[in-house]
Amino acid sequence: MRQIVLDTETTGIELSLDHRIIEIGAVELINRRPTGRHFHRYINPQREVEEGAFQVHGISNEFLADKPLFAHVVDEFIEFVRGAQLVIHNAPFDVGFINHELGKLNGAYGRIQDYCSVIDTLAMARQLHPGQKNNLDALCKRYMVDNSQRDLHGALLDAEILADVYLVMTGGQVDLALKGKSEEKGSSGVRGIRRLPADRAPLAVIAADTTEMEAHRALLARIAVKSGDNCLWREE
Repeated sequence: MRQIVLDTETTGIELSLDHRIIEIGAVELINRRPTGRHFHRYINPQREVEEGAFQVHGISNEFLADKPLFAHVVDEFIEFVRGAQLVIHNAPFDVGFINHELGKLNGAYGRIQDYCSVIDTLAMARQLHPGQKNNLDALCKRYMVDNSQRDLHGALLDAEILADVYLVMTGGQVDLALKGKSEEKGSSGVRGIRRLPADRAPLAVIAADTTEMEAHRALLARIAVKSGDNCLWREE
């Protein structure tokens, strides 16, 4: 199963005023596991970014001036998402803007739904948590997903965070509940996800010492007695 978790940033929120996409971020999941592949492009919208939108994402007109047009990245984008299931938070918004951009290309591309299916994580969250806040920040807090790097909205970072939220929200228990600790009702048994820096040091490998190995062998010997000498973990 191939899924693409996607987010966009735009010049404003009104398609009727011909607002445009300025950033697309998307990450790939295969069988619910991140592959490390992603699509990320800034786009020259050929119009001004509204001040209100700039306050949300911090992407300026000056920054976008030398970026490619949507028409120049559309083929690469379509190939990245083709045949996948798009996972989007508030999908009607992003799908509407993508189709608005495709519609400007002389009918050559149709709609994004012609290439992939779409699921809306906002609609899913509202079913799971009716009457509660279900924006991405609220879901991160509810599912203990680290969004500490999210000072401003950014399409790729938001797509990565949404991927974490989606996997926790739809996957049930993703961590071992040790020592008999029960999870809070409504949290699907989830212990949360903490994002680790990519440049972190390798994890230390600590080998068992002599005392621990002796205790291990003694335990296996007791298991062997109880099982009629059928202890699979015992050394030959």
